[in-house]
Amino acid sequence: MTASSSTPKRIGLLAGWGRYPVVVAEAIRRQGYETYCLGVAGHADPALAAVCRDFRFLGLAKIGYAIRYFKRHGVTETVMAGKVFKTRLFQRFVWIRILPDLRTIRMFFRHFWTRQKDCRDDTLLTAVVNEFAAEGIHFVPPTDFAPQLLVRPGRLTRRGPDAGQEKDIAFGWRAAKELGRLDIGQSVAVKNQTVLAVEAVEGTDACIRRAGTLCRSGGFTVVKVAKPQQDMRFDVPTVGLNTLETMVEAGAGLLAVEAGKTILLDQEKVLRFAERHKLVIVAVDPRQLQITN
Repeated sequence: MTASSSTPKRIGLLAGWGRYPVVVAEAIRRQGYETYCLGVAGHADPALAAVCRDFRFLGLAKIGYAIRYFKRHGVTETVMAGKVFKTRLFQRFVWIRILPDLRTIRMFFRHFWTRQKDCRDDTLLTAVVNEFAAEGIHFVPPTDFAPQLLVRPGRLTRRGPDAGQEKDIAFGWRAAKELGRLDIGQSVAVKNQTVLAVEAVEGTDACIRRAGTLCRSGGFTVVKVAKPQQDMRFDVPTVGLNTLETMVEAGAGLLAVEAGKTILLDQEKVLRFAERHKLVIVAVDPRQLQITN
């Protein structure tokens, strides 16, 4: 995308935790857009203020405020980037602490209070996207602005998987895709075609650490994939230096991700770290492994 007039186009950004929102904001700015950013309080990096035209912290349950903010600044197109720690929604007295606004209560009343609807990631995020769309604010994939972040297929490190790891990748891939289809998680840890740990609400890093406690011999494989029904506007699988640091701490040996549907942050740093710690990273095209979704 490129700016098409002398007046910079305004793009909204809903930012969660991690470096990904900062990378997206930098990509948007390089293309001549002005970014109006709402960073989730307790999640978003304050460094976003230096990259965006305007930056405000946003309470976790302030959907009404977010819509008013973007409309006030003339934003009709926005992106969502960064993790939100969903586990916080299951803490005691959470709704008293975060004080949701009226619009958020109306949106999620049947999810969290009457339990008529589920609280899976896709369900909640789609509800958010639809609520903004009803006000003329449309979400687009962040990778529209930074397509280079989507990893290309192939071996990324000098060393590739051995025969046993190839089998673990194929085995883990099928398990991870099924988790994704059920909207449970996107990652599994596998060794000798045995699932050691699966990702759920706790996130990928916790899944890797749990695998490490269960497999003291180390050398296990981590497989992270997109959901079969992946909406590229949100919750796209993302890996970066933090992921690899967790793998080293836990004793993992290989990371397999889905090519073309996984975001790899700071690739040069990640690959240098992987080589230094003898980790193997491969971006898998499922057709090459004869894996079906």
